[in-house]
Formats: sequence, C-alpha cells, structure tokens
Amino acid sequence: MRQLYHLAIDPGCRLVRVLLAEKGIDCELRTEKIWERREVFLRLNPDGQVPVFIDEDGTAIPGAAVIAEYLEEAYPEPSLLGATPLDRAETRRVTGWFTEKFHREVTANLVDEKIMKRFLGLGTPNSGAIRAGLANIHYHLEYIAWLCDRRRWLAGDDFSRADIAAACELSAVDYIGDVPWNQHPDAKDWYARIKSRPSFRALLNDHISGAHPPRHYADLDF
Repeated sequence: MRQLYHLAIDPGCRLVRVLLAEKGIDCELRTEKIWERREVFLRLNPDGQVPVFIDEDGTAIPGAAVIAEYLEEAYPEPSLLGATPLDRAETRRVTGWFTEKFHREVTANLVDEKIMKRFLGLGTPNSGAIRAGLANIHYHLEYIAWLCDRRRWLAGDDFSRADIAAACELSAVDYIGDVPWNQHPDAKDWYARIKSRPSFRALLNDHISGAHPPRHYADLDF
C-alpha cells in the first residue's frame, strides 16, 4: 500500500495529495509530527521534513517537487505538466512562482507564524512578518487574475500542476482566514473552480488541532 507522510496544513503535502487524487492513485495518509524527530521517519528522510511518498515497492521519495516529478514519470496519465516542451516549461515556471515566491512572501509569513511556530515551539508569531504576508498576498492575487485574463488556467488552456500548486498554497492561507477574496474577484472565481474539483475536496475537510477554518473555507460557493 502506498503511503504519504504529511502534515495537513503544509502546502507541499497538499500539492502531492491533489496530484495523487487527480491521477487516481490510492494512498494511505500518515500524519507525521516532524517536531518529534522520530528515528523511523528520519530513516526515510534524513532531512526530517514532509512530504515523503512511499510507493508500492517501498521506495521512499522525499520532497514535494521531487514527488511531483516522480509521479509524472511513473504515472504519466493524466499528464499535469502539458503536452509540449513549452507547455511543460510554463507549468514548471508558474508552479515555482507559487511554491517558492508565494510561499516565501506569503505562506511562511502567515501560516508558519500563526500555526507552525506553535507546533514547533518557536515562540510567539512575529507581527512584522504577518503584516508583510498580508501586504504581499495582494500582488499574487493580482497576478492570478492577470494570468486568468490571458488563458483559461494559470499555465495555459489546460488545468495543470501550476493550478494545483497555487491553490494549495492559498488553501493553507485560507484556512486561517487571511485571503482577501472580496478584493480580488477574478482570483476568487479561479479558486472556486479548483475547489469544485473532486481531487480538492479532502483538503477542504482538513481540521487542524486548536485552529478552526472560517465558514467559507469548505463552501464551494464561498
């Protein structure tokens, strides 16, 4: 049985979960409290981070980006990268924008400060970081609107890994109620299309101990 060691609020873990669901790959989810530094888990990934995917033959694949590439090669249908080299390059570019730039400028300043610091015992949230995250998110929501004005999905005419990556980052921020959807209706419309996909439903049912999402979080119509 395939397994995925994950944390529910982690956007990289969420990305892998949606990729697996889109490809119809059954997988057992195993919550890994990375702050416990379990020896058994460290043997799977000495880096001590999630996600880690265990395939049917027992192979351990660590890291969201590496797992995403592995799934695309090992389970190529349906493709979530694109049909041509240019399509795949654009999908990877937009994916990187959200998994790296958005994560650094928004998710790390909001989700990590408000939730992960508590789990990791790293003290109180940094108010300056939170203010930066709340300011930075507008730029990224405007970029989503700009992309959607020029193409059907973020990386082109087809739904792709880029849409999943962006939506998973936003879903983590949305869980703590920090996405100003009403100020960005075009980005909101795009996200509503993602929320309605069956592959995304499990994420909307997540509940983090000690933190409850806003009412609209799991509402497909906001």
